[in-house]
Amino acid sequence: MIRRPPRSTLSSSSAASDVYKRQQWYPVAKSVEVRSISPLGIEVLGEKLVLWRGDNGKVHCIKDQCPHRGAPLSFGRLHEGHISCRYHGIVVSGEGVVVSVPAMKNCPFEGEKIVRAFEVTEIYDAIFIYMPSAENEKAPRMVFPKEFLSDSWSGFLCTAIWKTNYRYALDNLADPMHGSYLHAESFTLAYGTKEDLFKVDHTENGFIVSRTGQLGENFDWTEFEMHDGTMFCFLDIPYPKAAGPGGNMRIVGFVLPINENSCKVFFWRMREVSGIQRDCWRFLYRTELESKHWTVLEQDREILEAMSDDVRGNEKLYQHDVGVNRIRQTLLKQAKSNVDFELNIEGKS
Repeated sequence: MIRRPPRSTLSSSSAASDVYKRQQWYPVAKSVEVRSISPLGIEVLGEKLVLWRGDNGKVHCIKDQCPHRGAPLSFGRLHEGHISCRYHGIVVSGEGVVVSVPAMKNCPFEGEKIVRAFEVTEIYDAIFIYMPSAENEKAPRMVFPKEFLSDSWSGFLCTAIWKTNYRYALDNLADPMHGSYLHAESFTLAYGTKEDLFKVDHTENGFIVSRTGQLGENFDWTEFEMHDGTMFCFLDIPYPKAAGPGGNMRIVGFVLPINENSCKVFFWRMREVSGIQRDCWRFLYRTELESKHWTVLEQDREILEAMSDDVRGNEKLYQHDVGVNRIRQTLLKQAKSNVDFELNIEGKS
């Protein structure tokens, strides 16, 4: 196992990336993790939030802070669809309204909306929340990956926490060449040449980075889609016939920034199958393939966590890094746009 050095707060472009991270829909938990019998505390963009299901199954998300003394609501209990603080029993609704203050009759802030609430949507085994900014409180309609909306695709969600800045995880996804080296001994990524050139092509909603001399042999391309309030990527992993029906395995990926030093990756592993082939694929994945895929994911995690904090300032990029450069330019452009908006608002106030 690769051991990583202690990580301090990243300084490279931190302020800009922090601005960019808002105004986005993010997956924050698996559906099965959010229950109606106990709350779930999470961290998103450095903010502590709490999730739970109401009596009707709807997922609620509010700031994980009691309006009374600031105790974490995630330590509390669920009652009639609301959450109660364990410290003094104050009850808060999923809309952030103080329902009752048991310790004081007719407390003046009963009925007031004091705690910040977040918009939530649930699809394909995951909970997504919208992280607003000052100028964009209302969430845009979330654009889902087309695989989520099609009956012809079937897959499994896997999540993992990586103790590295989220930008490193996005760089990794924009770098198909590493598959031929880091994952060279894996079940699916042991094939193809270790030498090639790369290109970046614009798409309607983003870009695709791909190898110029090889296609369909390894992890040979990644496509990023950017919509208003949503960003995700997808790529294909070539499968041999021994891996069962459905052709290549498609990875649909989102990255959640937890804080400056950690992120959570959400990867849906999917195949285009139906009928009996769908059942075969799902059985084969659970019994034979899942452990192999986790090995590949762990290789990514270990090497990214082992990188030092100053790696950005000491890089020597070359032609293979055109995808890495493009995702960085995209993030920086959006971050600068948000910074300019904030400065413009401050200048008029």
